[in-house]
Amino acid sequence: MWHKQVPLKVSIVAWRLLKDRLPTRSNLHRRGIIQVEGDTCVSGCGQVESAPHLFLHCAVFGSLWQHIRSWIGVSGADPFNLIDHFFQFIYYTGSSKSRRLFLQLLWLLCVWLIWGERNNRIFNNVETPIFQLLDKVKFHSLWWLKAKNTTFVYGTQSWWSDPMRCLGLD
Repeated sequence: MWHKQVPLKVSIVAWRLLKDRLPTRSNLHRRGIIQVEGDTCVSGCGQVESAPHLFLHCAVFGSLWQHIRSWIGVSGADPFNLIDHFFQFIYYTGSSKSRRLFLQLLWLLCVWLIWGERNNRIFNNVETPIFQLLDKVKFHSLWWLKAKNTTFVYGTQSWWSDPMRCLGLD
């Protein structure tokens, strides 16, 4: 969960997610903070907003994972629960440490952006299309990698077209 190239607040959100401690609408309803009518997903899909639904199964937010897999050139299906999804995602392309670290960074970033988008829709009434979230993943992952590695020479164009090659992981 903890990654040296990822801001601590991002890892904390992911840790809370895997422990089912994020204030999703279903968790708020279970604790008596909101009424049953207010526990539907903010995407408008009509389902109860639980953590697995929001991050994996929601037609809007869950679709980000397929876009990410397409961008990095891997295929796969999403497991039902979040812990399995985390482990499956970071082991998609083999077991080399550099691949696992990169995929872990992407997983943490996606969780952070989905949670941020969910909150943006609730508190600011602003919706970001899924393709703009994908662009945010590409931009932030490049930004985080460059911040910790001054010798990282690839620019936006190369990164957006083939991140695995830029990292020497192809």
